[in-house]
Amino acid sequence: MKKLCLIITIVALFASFSVANAQRKAKTKNAIAVSQSQTNPKLVVGIVVDQMRYDYLTRFWNHYGEGGFKRLANQGFNCKNHHFNYAPTSTGPGHASVYTGASPSSHGIIGNNWYDKQQDKEVYCASDDTQESIGTTSEAGKMSPHRMLTTTITDQLRLHTQMKGKTIAIALKDRGAVLPGGHTANAAYWFEGDDTGKWVTSSYYMETLPNWVMAFNESEAAQSYKKAWTTIKSIDLYVESGSDNNKYEGLFKTETTPTFPHSTPNLLDKTRDYEFIKATPFGNSVTTDFAIEALKNENLGVDSVPDFLAVSYSSTDYVGHKFGVNSKEIQDTYLRLDQDLERLLNSLDQEVGSGNYTVFLTADHGAIHVPAYLKDQKIPAGYIEMDELKKQFNEFLKYKYGTTDLVKNISNYQVFLDHKVINNLDMDLDDVQEEIAFELQGYKDVNMVYTGYQMWQNEYTRGIPYILQNGWNQKRSGDVLFVLKPSFISYPRTGSTHGSPMIYDTHVPLLFYGNGIKKGETFSRTEIPDIAPTIASMLGIAFPNGTTGKPIVEVLD
Repeated sequence: MKKLCLIITIVALFASFSVANAQRKAKTKNAIAVSQSQTNPKLVVGIVVDQMRYDYLTRFWNHYGEGGFKRLANQGFNCKNHHFNYAPTSTGPGHASVYTGASPSSHGIIGNNWYDKQQDKEVYCASDDTQESIGTTSEAGKMSPHRMLTTTITDQLRLHTQMKGKTIAIALKDRGAVLPGGHTANAAYWFEGDDTGKWVTSSYYMETLPNWVMAFNESEAAQSYKKAWTTIKSIDLYVESGSDNNKYEGLFKTETTPTFPHSTPNLLDKTRDYEFIKATPFGNSVTTDFAIEALKNENLGVDSVPDFLAVSYSSTDYVGHKFGVNSKEIQDTYLRLDQDLERLLNSLDQEVGSGNYTVFLTADHGAIHVPAYLKDQKIPAGYIEMDELKKQFNEFLKYKYGTTDLVKNISNYQVFLDHKVINNLDMDLDDVQEEIAFELQGYKDVNMVYTGYQMWQNEYTRGIPYILQNGWNQKRSGDVLFVLKPSFISYPRTGSTHGSPMIYDTHVPLLFYGNGIKKGETFSRTEIPDIAPTIASMLGIAFPNGTTGKPIVEVLD
């Protein structure tokens, strides 16, 4: 009997120990879960400002409020020597590279448009004729990310959370929403201007617009921005920019001078021509309005499963193209964007909670000073007429080879050869590439030329060839690449453009802010493909599958 009691006592003690041990383990697991939920953000917000040079951050600094750019820079981490590591520096490749952690050599988006060697025609980076427009009867919604060859950070977050984490992407431009959203986005929305002023999407994402989007489209949000564009501050304070009336700026329709206020009939008409909004800072404002509605109605950042909101501000690009980087219009656009950023951050504080989200802000490319302005300041600059270059080049082809048939296309500063014709003429491809390269090198406004064979055979690690090689995709890019002289462009005489491997097109801001981010700054070189692996490391998820960038360790807390 005593032995039986002893056994019962031992069993009871063992059971008690097991329960206590299990409770301790449960507490430990719960502690880990709490720790993880406190460490990981509930929402990541990616912001891409179209055509934002780095010096817009510093040049207009004294005019910014405390809640927008300054909040991100002062309370977050500022990468001051941040660059694109490839060319062409344009919107499609820019957005793809930010989100894939790769360059066009890997992700395949080699331009906004490019010559497709397989289809023998020009293609657009986001177009997809297999899809249908949602929210419009036009072709504006026939888009998808199918030309992008790799995953994005947004895809990886979706995969990591078993598709429970949401991704919503928003931009005035279709490519500014489609490419950041990746292949798995719950939704990507872009703004159809024309005479509709509606946010639309593609059947790639959904069969019909959500009720909140339809309600936004039926509201007077877009109409409210059809108003005269005046400066947000006294124009006399805009001493960081050139004169308001000068020959380096473009004109809105019906204008006779490029001066404030801009109040043309197109802008004031409340029922049509919403395309006009895009080339004013109000395009950024309606983007912010829509992003805040998405934040609320899609319940982003409300639970422990991280979501992703990708927002691209496109009006900065439209304004820069029309008025140039030294215009008072571009300054006013950034001062107004600063206020829109403050509105967005305040909404994130309210809806998600301060400390529960992470933000990064960068650009998809920079921009050049208007070459006509530079010339007047005695700085070497100018314009190249591509039609004249092609005419001279065709004369060379006829003289050298007896035909122009061996060239299929010249675009994006690349020459695409017809390999079948070259084979039929019993010529070596690398010899033809080299002969053409030597010809182009002799043109007065061409600065550098490289061949596809050089891109194949070498691994460049610095300078212009490094940038060109990162933008050169073996299957999609051309046979000969040429670079114009610094500050030479193929463009109208007014307004700014981009696309080159020069530093004015590659140097852009990179700001990190919020959950998981240290406060600080660095002057060490960072590159666009570093953004995605930095965010992936912070989240503890896999890198996008084409990643070539590295995490910026100084940023991470």
